[in-house]
Amino acid sequence: MAKLFEPVTVGDLTLSNRIVIAPMCQYSAQDGRMTDWHAIHLGNLAQSGAALLTIEASAVTPEGRISYADVGLWDDETEAAMGKVLETVRRWSDMPIAIQLAHAGRKASTAKPWDGGAQIAPDAENGWQTLSASDIPFEAHENPPVALDKAGLARIRDAFAEAATRAARLGIDAIQIHGAHGYLLHQFLSPLSNHRTDEYGGSLENRLRFPLEVFDAVRAAFPAEKPVTVRVSGTDWAEGGWDVEGTVAFARALEARGAAAIHVSSGGLAVQQKIPVGPNYQVPLARRVKEAVSIPVVTVGLITEPEQAEAIIATGEADIVALARTVLYDPRWPWHAAAALGAKMPVAPQYLRSQPHRVKDLFVKA
Repeated sequence: MAKLFEPVTVGDLTLSNRIVIAPMCQYSAQDGRMTDWHAIHLGNLAQSGAALLTIEASAVTPEGRISYADVGLWDDETEAAMGKVLETVRRWSDMPIAIQLAHAGRKASTAKPWDGGAQIAPDAENGWQTLSASDIPFEAHENPPVALDKAGLARIRDAFAEAATRAARLGIDAIQIHGAHGYLLHQFLSPLSNHRTDEYGGSLENRLRFPLEVFDAVRAAFPAEKPVTVRVSGTDWAEGGWDVEGTVAFARALEARGAAAIHVSSGGLAVQQKIPVGPNYQVPLARRVKEAVSIPVVTVGLITEPEQAEAIIATGEADIVALARTVLYDPRWPWHAAAALGAKMPVAPQYLRSQPHRVKDLFVKA
């Protein structure tokens, strides 16, 4: 059997193969509430044949959204809207569903990407005051964030825990905490964005402190038998920034606290980043983390070909591959990977007759 289609265990959750769908923002919510678009989008991906579907970055507070059109999970209304979408998806799919809990920090209060994605000023329509580890804007011309005080840190930490409790009520199978891509927790990790002089800034130990406190709060609020994972940026790709050695230290600390997996991405914190984009460009970062921990490690980024994904798993560079834009472009990518690698793919009975004649016995009834 192809290694890509072997099962893997994340905490107490067994995944049927090594393909997971990464969280991808849709910028289609209304006041944090999911809409019919999310039922269409998630329902489509829930028929993809991947082993896990992750709901997009879901803000734990209104000001934690990247844009005014982001999904949230901070009150009864946002919980009810998400529950309605999940009920529809689950009616037709038994794929496990995770959620990414997030706070955008200084990268919040923006327009939708297709409207330019620029920051919206606090006093403008759809804008608000951003928050961060320090009062350093993402781009020099932007409105600076407010540096969080102790009360603000406690409020956000508690908001993560409350969102985890809501996720548990919704029957979500796993949580991924967003500590990557230049958002709030990453802003505490990187010396480029964290210039604090208290116990949350300066040394690596101090810069790890708030993200680890958030992890502990989420882990305590979510059922013990369900996994909590963390997405990290392996490097800022910028001089003087967060690097893979810091990522390794963070991953080890998370594992010691009960993290079930580490999802390794990169970048997003600094406008001066220089990313060597190309196939597998983030895989070495995942490999470095995998060498340091015993929990599963997920890699992502320009993984587009079945043979490429198979090689990553077969050579032990990572335990799981995550698909993002690849699966938006081709929502049946796992089917095509199974056909290419000689594996079988469980599919909904409504789709069994779509099996090409040239591929014998590819599909089995889900």
